[in-house]
Order: sequence, then structure tokens, then C-alpha cells
Amino acid sequence: MATPVFLSFIGSGNLAWHLAPALDNAGFVVKEVYSPNPNHAEALTERLYQAEVKATLDFSTSESSIFILAVRDEAIAQVAREIILPDEAILIHTSGSVPITDLQYAATPHVGILYPLQTFAKERKVDFASIPLFVETLTTEAAGAVLALAKSLSKQVLKVTSTERKAMHVAAVFASHFTNHMLTLSQQIMQQNSLDFNLLKPLITETIQKSLAIGPRQTQTGPAMRGDLEILDNHLQFLNEDEHLAEIYRIISQHIVDTYYTD
Repeated sequence: MATPVFLSFIGSGNLAWHLAPALDNAGFVVKEVYSPNPNHAEALTERLYQAEVKATLDFSTSESSIFILAVRDEAIAQVAREIILPDEAILIHTSGSVPITDLQYAATPHVGILYPLQTFAKERKVDFASIPLFVETLTTEAAGAVLALAKSLSKQVLKVTSTERKAMHVAAVFASHFTNHMLTLSQQIMQQNSLDFNLLKPLITETIQKSLAIGPRQTQTGPAMRGDLEILDNHLQFLNEDEHLAEIYRIISQHIVDTYYTD
């Protein structure tokens, strides 16, 4: 019987909420969870088989060999400096945009990245088997460990550079975060005019499905794509009481015009 691989998590946010149980179920053993908020760490341990709350970043006597930083991007470098690790430990972060060099101050040369290209919320179940996982490492030891974690979860595991990972993260911001914010603005317009946002749901669903099936560039429609300046001006007049919203509409419409419209 194979010797179990012990893990510790630093962080208890949305990603850790899903990743730690997924690894527990994949045959790894999550032993410890540290969070600045002990209540959050406790809530995560309740989803795991045998994990305990860790009160400090001193893991010098830990049984774990792999330590996963599932913390905010801006905290990664600081935690890497402060964490006390056992000999030959492997330290991993999960960010899409933070370079691997942010782990260079950690007390181990064996560092790596395991980046899942997905958005996470505690209220939503996720299937890691369908999520692309991107791996970056600096040593052979780290490469073996990170690839083993990734391949235990996902059917799509790719080795990438920091530049490639950042490009994917930026593209993901456009595809996910910006799209969601556009839906927020759309909902706001509907509510301000006493209209039900649910009326737009068939359009939203068809837009996304068509874009994924055929390709976003091929399925672009609307007045900006047609170069219909009269309708664009009419819409801007409608939005003239909200200069920020009107500016967003103008900038995006102009970019679409520049991309698609020909005389």
C-alpha cells in the first residue's frame, strides 16, 4: 500500500474550500489548515477527513510534505517569507497572475504553482475533472509533486510559463469577471426602468452558448458591429444621466466598430 502524502493548506477562501476536499478525496491527506481567521479554518476542516486547525505559520514539525498557499495574490510573497517549513518541503501557490519568483524567499527551493482556470464560490459545486490545471515549477522535486496533485484531479493538465499563465489569467478576467460585470450593469438598467431582469436570461443563455459553439468573433451582432451610428447615439442619449455607464458603452461600442465595421 502506498505511503499517504500529507498536505497542509494556508488559506480557507473559495478555492481552498473546494480544492482541499477534492485532494482529500483523490487520495492525499490534508492534515492542517491555517487561516488568519480561525473560524474559517475550522469550517474548512469540517469538510475534511482528519485535518486540524493550525494556529501559526510555524510548520517546522509538520508531517506534511506539501504546503499549498491558497491566499490572496497580494499576500503570497509575505506568507512565503513568514512560513516556517520542514526540510525538503514543497511550497505551492494557486494564483493565475503571481509569478513563481514571489516564492523565492521561502525556506525551500522546491516551489511551484497549481493554477485552476475557473471561478469559485463556496455555494457552487465544481468538478475538477473538467477544469484545466496549469503547472509551473523550478525543481524536479516540485514538478513531480505538483503534477501528481494536478493529474489526480483533472483530465487537462498543462505545463506553462509565468508569461503564459498571466496571459490566460488576463483573458479569463475578460471572459469571466468583465462579462459578469456587464450582466450586473444590465440588471441595473432593467431595475431602474422597473423591468424584470429574468426577461434577459434567454438572450444571455443563447449568446454564451452560441459564442462557445461557433466562436465569439463569428457570432458578434448589434448596432456597433453593423456600424449603426444613429442607434449608438440614441443609446448614449438614453444613458446621458449616468456618465460612467455612458462612457463604458461608448468605449466598448467604439472598440467593436473599430474591430468589425467596414464601409
